[in-house]
This record gives sequence, structure tokens and C-alpha cells, in this order.
Amino acid sequence: MYTIAALYHFTRFADPAALKPGLLGLCQTGHVKGTLLLAREGINGTIAGPRAGIDAVLAHIRALPGCADLDWKEATADEPPFARMKVRLKQEIVTMGQPDIDPRARVGHYVEPEDWNDLIRQPDVALIDTRNGYEVAIGTFEGAVDPKTDSFGEFPAWWETNKHRFHNKRIAMFCTGGIRCEKSTNYLLGQGVQDVLHLKGGILRYLEETPQDDSTWQGDCFVFDSRVSVGHGLKIGPHELCHGCRHPILPDDKQRPEYEPGVCCHLCHDKTSEVDKSRFRERQKQITLSRERGQDHLGSTQAPSSLGP
Repeated sequence: MYTIAALYHFTRFADPAALKPGLLGLCQTGHVKGTLLLAREGINGTIAGPRAGIDAVLAHIRALPGCADLDWKEATADEPPFARMKVRLKQEIVTMGQPDIDPRARVGHYVEPEDWNDLIRQPDVALIDTRNGYEVAIGTFEGAVDPKTDSFGEFPAWWETNKHRFHNKRIAMFCTGGIRCEKSTNYLLGQGVQDVLHLKGGILRYLEETPQDDSTWQGDCFVFDSRVSVGHGLKIGPHELCHGCRHPILPDDKQRPEYEPGVCCHLCHDKTSEVDKSRFRERQKQITLSRERGQDHLGSTQAPSSLGP
């Protein structure tokens, strides 16, 4: 059994690069794999491994400057969700491209999962999904607005174009684990929006705590590891990754004529060149050979490169 921990924390690291060796070494010693992002604004990532290894890494992070009140979400998996451990240095731990954003200064009002349904049913509330289009496509809340963005960095431009739609509305926002809402609510407050709210703990906490019969969630929630999607109770969903575009697909999608294992699916078959497809076929060949030898191949369990807990 593998413990999965999804975490983020905004704090001020004077020298993120100095933190990398200790984190990476501890993860390797504890047989922990996944990805952690370090930036001057804090830490973000998802890791998985044995209970003792995860506990040691979490204790180490809580001992870092300003991280004593670190919060995280846990799940379990029978198979290892990641093939390797990466600790990366970034400009932002979730990329929005707005240099003046500072979630440590102020964010929207947190709404607990048990209060979320009542809030979003109010007629003066506009509900906005801050995630990317391929995430929204497999599940979202009833009545949520989909900005149809390909990356979180597109959100400010979308808001500028669409803000007239939300005049005199309270704005409720949500994302997978909460980190994108820390920045998006700070951004809207800076744009003069008076009443901004967001789901505390994100979709993952809502799905973990809300009985399915009481839920306003529809579909599954995309996650950034080999589980691909989860549903209520954080049960693993039916989705798999297309290893051509790294987007979630359903088992039935593999029966479509556009699907080629490890190469393309109906979402991307006309978006990649023949050179790309040849490269993907060679990668798939190496994955198949590794499996036949009983070895893991790094490409076989990779999730999309951007993290969005």
C-alpha cells in the first residue's frame, strides 16, 4: 500500500535552491517518489511512498521556514503512482504569470465542504472552475462556468474579457486541491471584486467528505498522478492517460479508430506531426520492452507535467 500526499504552502524561501538537496536526499532514502516544486513563494507537489517515508518528508517540510502549519491531503494506492522523484526549482509553484500576486497577503473567504452546496445554489453567486479545459471535461460542479483555458496563466486574460458577466455577483471559485484558488482569489480581490470565496481543500476534500447522495459534483476529478481520476471517497476513476497528449480518456475511447497506444487518441491525433508520432511509437516500444523484462519505464507512469493540487 502506497500513501499519496498532495501538498502546497505559500511562504517566503530566501534560497529555494539550498533546500533542494536535503529534500531530494530524504525522499530517496525513504523510497518516496513524485514531484516537489520549490520557488521563492513556497512549495507545491504530490509524493507517494511507504508511510514512514511520507511521514519523514512531511516532518522535514514542516520544519522549513514558515511551514509549521503545512496542510496536505492523503490518499492510498495499491500500485506506485510515480516512477521517480523530482525536486524542481521554479519561478512560481503554480504558474499564473502575475508578479504582484501574493496569497500570503490576502485571499478569498474559505468555504468548508459541508457549506459549499448551500453557497453555490444562491442566486447571487457565480461559480467559476479555475482548472484547465481537459480537467473540466471529465467533471465539475453543477452550474460551474468553464473558462476553457489551456493553462492557469490564461485566467487573468479570460477574466478581463468576461468580467462584465459577473457584475453584482459574489464569486465562488474552486480547483483540485486549493492552490490555484489561493492565487485566483487574490487576483480578483486586486481587481476590485468585493466578495470572493473558494472551496477549502478543493475538490479533493469535497469528494472525500461529502456523501455522494448529497453531492453537487458531476463526473470525476483529474489528478496529477497515475490514478488519473478519482470520484467520491477518492475512489480511483475509470480514466487513463493518452501518452500522446497526456489528457484523460475513457476505456471506450481506446476503441475509436484514432487511438494508437502510446501515440495518440481522438483528442490529439490531428494535432501532432508524423515526426512526433514516430517518436511516440519508439517510446512506446521501449515501454513495452521494459515491461517484458519486468522493469519500470519512466514514460509509462508520467502524468501531465504541470501540478495542480
